[in-house]
Amino acid sequence: MGKKRVIETTEKELLEERDKVEQKLKKEISVKGSQEGLEGRIYIYSTYNNTIITLTDKQGNVLVWRTAGSIGFKGAKKGTSYAGSKVAEAITAACYQFKIKKVDVFIKGIGGGRAIALKTLANQGLTIQSIEDVTPIPHNGCRPRKPRRV
Repeated sequence: MGKKRVIETTEKELLEERDKVEQKLKKEISVKGSQEGLEGRIYIYSTYNNTIITLTDKQGNVLVWRTAGSIGFKGAKKGTSYAGSKVAEAITAACYQFKIKKVDVFIKGIGGGRAIALKTLANQGLTIQSIEDVTPIPHNGCRPRKPRRV
């Protein structure tokens, strides 16, 4: 079968990876005009492989979006709850740059970053007006395959 290689990461590599993530979080966002006390919407889409968070205004125009991959996580680490919390921190920083204080949160999907992202948004000081779960649920769905005859 061959030898199996186990890749062990050193402390130095872990620190470098964390620094990369922190650097991506500090990415500047261009703000057009200044409005005080805006309200916005945050859409959290969480899958087993990734967490995508989008910040929009009340009309639904996208202001900024972040994913676990855009922050610097790769592979299986994108689907973790830690990656979800970091994505939520990046969106919160964007909210403060756009001067958005009150948000409505819409959650879709099932994944590790779902609940943690919501907790992080609440802990960062945003006023959450409403939380809505918009995960699609089938109402009997498609017709099943015919039974197999052996």
